[in-house]
Amino acid sequence: MRRLLVLVSAIVLVESTFFSVLAPLLPQYADEFGLSATALGILSAAYAAGALAAALPSGLIAVRLGVRPTVLAGLAIIVGTSIAFGLADSAWVLYAARFGQGVGSALAWTGGLAWLIAAAPRSRRGELIGIAMGAAVVGALLGPVLGGVASLTGTGAAFTAVAVTSLVLGAWAWTTPAARPAEAPQPLRYLLGAFREREVVSGFWLVSLSAFLLGVISVVAPISLDELGWGAVGISAAFLVSAAVEAALNPLLGRWSDRYGRFAPVRAGLFGCVAVSLVIPWVGLRWPALFLVMVAGIFYGAFWVPGTALLSDGAESAGLDQGFGFALLNVAWAPANLVGAALGGALADLVGDAGPYLLAAALSLVTFAAARPAVLDRQAAAAKGSL
Repeated sequence: MRRLLVLVSAIVLVESTFFSVLAPLLPQYADEFGLSATALGILSAAYAAGALAAALPSGLIAVRLGVRPTVLAGLAIIVGTSIAFGLADSAWVLYAARFGQGVGSALAWTGGLAWLIAAAPRSRRGELIGIAMGAAVVGALLGPVLGGVASLTGTGAAFTAVAVTSLVLGAWAWTTPAARPAEAPQPLRYLLGAFREREVVSGFWLVSLSAFLLGVISVVAPISLDELGWGAVGISAAFLVSAAVEAALNPLLGRWSDRYGRFAPVRAGLFGCVAVSLVIPWVGLRWPALFLVMVAGIFYGAFWVPGTALLSDGAESAGLDQGFGFALLNVAWAPANLVGAALGGALADLVGDAGPYLLAAALSLVTFAAARPAVLDRQAAAAKGSL
């Protein structure tokens, strides 16, 4: 279990560097290729579009061929697309490589997390997911650093180094034992039946909400910080600190949800999302704006762990293979992140930064109101009963 946890954590760490690497590079690409805020939003969203396109296929591969081949395929795609992204000489190559990175992401996440959860006891599921998500956030932390370094030294060498790291992880995964797929794999139609489980619906929405909010801030915040005089290094620092705090909190959020129910940390996170989203667009001072971007990133990512744990719990209750369960994770976050990034950029172009942040506050407030006490009590009781 320990070796598998380290392997899966390393895989999602490397993959997640691509999720956040773009933020400090956006001003550079805007100048180099003449991209508007809307075009930058589309570039950021192309990653999520690739993940969405591969979400259900990744589940099918995991169920029919096994989790290890799914992980290996994802890492192979990441190797190729990272090199292409680093050497891109046109906006169209950037779009294509970004889309391909999303495809590799879907395969790596579905295979890796299904591999881990299949071997995890339910009473520690939230904690183990929190550790893996913490590693993913470290990857998101390293992404802006990599982007900042690439903006100074060139993108080719920086992204080639990531490709080499992915090759090493592929060799490690190849030598790690994994359970064989079922002799009679489940058909794809089982996914629809899973939505009869309340945990699946709740987890799906929470993952989608977090993805949407992070998509918004990944486009809107770098542009606004650049206008306030922060360059690539300053923007990288904001995302770096935010991700560092989130990485430290994720295992604690997982343990919290194991003990007191999945929704216990969710309501605290939603309250913070509403508060920071209502404040951040009205702050025009350099240092307070930078600080609020950090705080917003922390709260916006607070639903990954409990939402993913809810999806896994619901998949198990519905008798769904975990490969399909984590395919739902990609289906949940990919379109939401795509819409968040694209809509955030478009709203910023049309009405300024206040538009996307007020939308984020409204969605968080509606979700807070929908988290009914009866649901919370049920989750808490289930968590205590498993201890």
